[in-house]
Amino acid sequence: MSPDETSPDQQQRALAETRAWVDRAVIGLNLCPFAKAPQVKGQVRYVVSTAQDPAALLADLITELERLAESKADKLETTLLVHPQVLGDFADYNDFIAIAEDTVAELDLEGVLQVASFHPHYQFDGTTPDDITNATNRSPYPTLHLIREDSIDRAVEAFPEAEQIYAVNMATMEALGSAGWAALQQQCRDDAGPASSLETPA
Repeated sequence: MSPDETSPDQQQRALAETRAWVDRAVIGLNLCPFAKAPQVKGQVRYVVSTAQDPAALLADLITELERLAESKADKLETTLLVHPQVLGDFADYNDFIAIAEDTVAELDLEGVLQVASFHPHYQFDGTTPDDITNATNRSPYPTLHLIREDSIDRAVEAFPEAEQIYAVNMATMEALGSAGWAALQQQCRDDAGPASSLETPA
């Protein structure tokens, strides 16, 4: 195995830390009111891509999009494709999101699936890198979230004021503060077990 490759232990740590982030941040802070049910039911697929370049990641993305589209929602509701070794730079990641969206269209899955973005260095337009509100979309590793459009529609119906989630999340992060967010991140790392050499590329 070359120095740049991800070992099985490192892959497992990436999965464990991502699951901890979903439990502690996404669900624990109620950043997504719709996330708890599929997590509890075991309908979330977590997969680590060993890709080291965008082309290899794109191949993995296509595989996961097709898998999700062909699966029944009661068995597989959503997929988190974690890719620790590629697109560590947020600008590069953002460029890839456009490719991912084009790929959804090319697979004739528009209106069926969509790709949401999470990244350790996520930054909303008009914010500074240290703005705590960016943390709503900051995952432990670069991650592509594959979502069923039907699931979004059902969630919006069940939560009539869905458009307010963004504002509520901003307030949640501001109340948590930088120190609180750093502590939560450390809890996720602790949940994942002993630290390994797996790092997100800068």
